Amino acid sequence: MGAQWKASNKSEKAAKQGAMFSKLAKEISVSAKLGGPEAASNPRLRAAIEAAKKASMPKDTIERNIKKGAGLTDDKVTYETLTFEGFAPHKVPVIVECLTDNKNRTNSEVRLLFRKGQLGNSGAVAWMFDKVGLIEATHENELDIEEAAIEAGAQEVETLSKEDLEGSKSGAQFVTEISDLNTVSNNLSENGWKVSLSELGYRAKNFVDLTDDQLKEVSEFLQNIDDNDDVHRVYAAIK
Repeated sequence: MGAQWKASNKSEKAAKQGAMFSKLAKEISVSAKLGGPEAASNPRLRAAIEAAKKASMPKDTIERNIKKGAGLTDDKVTYETLTFEGFAPHKVPVIVECLTDNKNRTNSEVRLLFRKGQLGNSGAVAWMFDKVGLIEATHENELDIEEAAIEAGAQEVETLSKEDLEGSKSGAQFVTEISDLNTVSNNLSENGWKVSLSELGYRAKNFVDLTDDQLKEVSEFLQNIDDNDDVHRVYAAIK
């Protein structure tokens, strides 16, 4: 995709491994810590809550993690962000963002995960990506995606796959300028879109051409990374 990488059946696999709720809980807590506990004024938290609801996370679990992130409980959030850069097989540039409460553990695990690729230093591949605002949203009605993007103020838009629509009639990933992220996210929400992701991320400037066999190998590599509990987002220069 060039923005956040996704594997087929990722949701089912993550749920089966018990990883999905853990990652969603982290995102809710971190969003509340960074932007406050009020979803109405915190687009990232609002998106995290929507994603949790789609995954059938219990309401009390969502509320508990909001309070935890906002510092309203004795259980404080200690997660910090770590970013890793490197290459998947066949020289595919990759950026991995982690949310962790143990830097040593995460560093060790990510190094092992890159054993079939090449882990680089900071800046090794970041120049191959643009830092942008990324929004994923669905709508119950069938809409003109391009028109919706223009009205909301997005720079680019890409239609979501049928799998990601999950019963909705319209769905897209909207790409924005960094400064426009919250404005575009709010505009979409006000026009009936259910936003399940709203945050800063990376978008590849160019893509690596792969054969079917090579793509399968790269996808397996990326899936193994994404399955790690500490991994928050994976960005790769593939379509």
